[in-house]
Amino acid sequence: MSSTHDLRSYLKRLEEIGEVAVIDREVDWHLEIGAITRRTYETRAAAPLFTNVKDFPSGFRVLGAPAGLSAIAGQRLARTALALGLPADADERAVVDLLAQLQRRPGIPPVVVDRTPAYDENVLLGDAVDLLKLPTPHIHPGDGGRYIGTYGTIVSRTPDGEWVNWNIARVMLHDRNTMSGIVSPSQHIGKLFAKWREVGEDMPFALVIGTDPAVPYFSGTPQDDRVNEVELIGSLYGEPVELACCLTNDLLVPASAELVLEGRLLLDDKTEEGPMGEYQGLLFPRSRSMKPVYRVDAMRHRDDAILPMCAAGYPAEENHVVWGLGMAANIRKHLLDADLPIKDVFLPYEAALHWLVVSVDMDRHWPHVEKEPWSALARRIAKTSFSCRGGKTPGKVIVVDDRVDVTDPHMVMWALATGNHPGHNADQLITDSLASPLCAYLYPEEAAQHRATKAVYNCLPHDDLPRDSVPVLSDFGMFPVALRERVLAHWDSDRA
Repeated sequence: MSSTHDLRSYLKRLEEIGEVAVIDREVDWHLEIGAITRRTYETRAAAPLFTNVKDFPSGFRVLGAPAGLSAIAGQRLARTALALGLPADADERAVVDLLAQLQRRPGIPPVVVDRTPAYDENVLLGDAVDLLKLPTPHIHPGDGGRYIGTYGTIVSRTPDGEWVNWNIARVMLHDRNTMSGIVSPSQHIGKLFAKWREVGEDMPFALVIGTDPAVPYFSGTPQDDRVNEVELIGSLYGEPVELACCLTNDLLVPASAELVLEGRLLLDDKTEEGPMGEYQGLLFPRSRSMKPVYRVDAMRHRDDAILPMCAAGYPAEENHVVWGLGMAANIRKHLLDADLPIKDVFLPYEAALHWLVVSVDMDRHWPHVEKEPWSALARRIAKTSFSCRGGKTPGKVIVVDDRVDVTDPHMVMWALATGNHPGHNADQLITDSLASPLCAYLYPEEAAQHRATKAVYNCLPHDDLPRDSVPVLSDFGMFPVALRERVLAHWDSDRA
């Protein structure tokens, strides 16, 4: 497997296939970067690399839509595929399968390099730290502030050092040396923060921006408790990830990063954070609330540093691509561990992480259908999915047969419309499930408790339907192979 282990080499490869647009004209950090990036997602244009940000001297660049989808035929997922060492034409199934496989095999521990990392070209410590020197964009109209952490990895650990976690959570710039953001108790960063609260100490952290391109696909996706993301990345590379020491705490961070912010997540200080346009495609105007404070003790960056950012919102953007593919992989891993007869797992981009689609290997389950009817199988798939970390966010699982391409929203809609019987779905509610507080339709009390009722939409055959009575898919594929080949052989000439 060929992988690109630093952001700059990766961007050169993207430029070669038309996936980067360098924008040298002056652009405004206030909304204009956000607007261009949003337009990029919605037209599937090349990722914009801003080299001239208003009010900021040269020395920084901003990269929008680092994992956006492409409009170029045959390379819809090129930015993701190349980040993971796959060919540019790899599809969602290949990515989900790869990430699921990595979660099922031993990782490779990292190594600490003894060379000076490139981000020590510029070092500010203590009172000299000034986050306002960074071209942090104000992304959406209505955002409560400028978001410095939308695609950066937060490195933290438990007090005993036994669990090191890499996590992506939104972080808003507050002033020259403080930031704030979501520290959810159900996320790993919240669980680690609780451990530091038990010992009565601030939690050391490092926010790393502009990492190896593969890093967000592990730090930004759900992993099982106590899994070290850096070891999974090593397994992807087939060699240890290179890390370097922080200057003000004992954390280790990627040696090839563009920017590293070191400091402490304070136990007793909070400040206002939010609102922010989020992955649901919505901005909730009254969602500003008090959040923990990150105090920055060191700021280190490369010359002409590149700062990737995500303009979260209407799909598809990084949340739906990076996070969604990682969720699908984690769910797939747990379904396979449970020996369930599944074929594919996917979270359709269009549903903004609120739907999960699982297809069943029909031939594998038919011999067992009398022992476990289709409705019972669908429910077991749902319960297994919702009980793992990847299944926390989606509130609905659609279980389909293996004729359905789970990555094709048209087929998923057709399967839901024609295969699910609304009058026989009442027993498919899964109550008191772990839920994401950012799920768009939750009531406030559900969001506060991180618990909600979820549902499975069973689009499999009726339990009492004989195998030879299952309806046949009426499409081009139903015609004899020889006839299909003849039609395709004459297709272009018939239209000349």
